[in-house]
Amino acid sequence: MKARSWMGGVALVSLCMSGVALAAPSAERVAEDLKFNEETTPVGLDVRLGAGGLAGSGGDVTKVGPMVGIAAGAQPWRFIGVEAGVEGQRLPIDDPRVGEGEAMYRYNVGLLAKAGPLLSQDRLRPYVGVGAGVSYLNATSGAESLYRNDFITEVPLAAGVDYRFGNGIFAGARASYRVLFGEEFADAATLSGDSGGNLLNIAATVGGRF
Repeated sequence: MKARSWMGGVALVSLCMSGVALAAPSAERVAEDLKFNEETTPVGLDVRLGAGGLAGSGGDVTKVGPMVGIAAGAQPWRFIGVEAGVEGQRLPIDDPRVGEGEAMYRYNVGLLAKAGPLLSQDRLRPYVGVGAGVSYLNATSGAESLYRNDFITEVPLAAGVDYRFGNGIFAGARASYRVLFGEEFADAATLSGDSGGNLLNIAATVGGRF
C-alpha cells in the first residue's frame, strides 16, 4: 500500500511538472506582450467632437448638447493603453422659467485605462475602457435663479474603435457612459428636488501617434 502511494505521488508530481513545462512558453509570450519599454512606448494626441446628454432628473431639464475634447495617450503595453484628457460641453437648459439660450457648461478632466486587441494587420483596435474624472458645471447667468454651479465626480465607461492609417494618423469613434456622483446643480429646478442622472456621449476622434 505504501509503495502504491509513493508511486502515485511520483506520478502526480511528474504530471504537474509536465503541465508547468507546457505552460511556460505561453506565459513567456504573455510576459512579452505585457513588457513595458519606455523607449518604444507609442504616445500621441487626439481631438474628439461629439454630442451627448444627461439621463434621469438632470436630463428632464437639459437637452443634448455638443462636446469637444483633447487627450494625450500612451500605449505602454500591446493590449493596454492609458490617456488623460479634458472636455468641454454645452448642455442647453430646457426650462421655460429661465428663458431661451441658457445652459449648463461642463468642464471635465479625467483619466482612462483602455484594453483591446490589434486586428487587420495591427491597423484596427476595438477597445473598452474605465476611468475616473471630475467635472465643473457652470450655469449661465440667466439661469442662476434655479440652477447652480456644481462639482461632480465621474466614472466613465467607454467602448470604441480606432483605425490607424499610415504615418501614425488614426481616426475612430467612441461611446462613453459616465456614472455621475454628487450632482446638485438642478435641485431647486426639479419637482423631485434631485439632479441625479448619468451622462452618455458619442464622439468621433482623430489624432496621431509618434
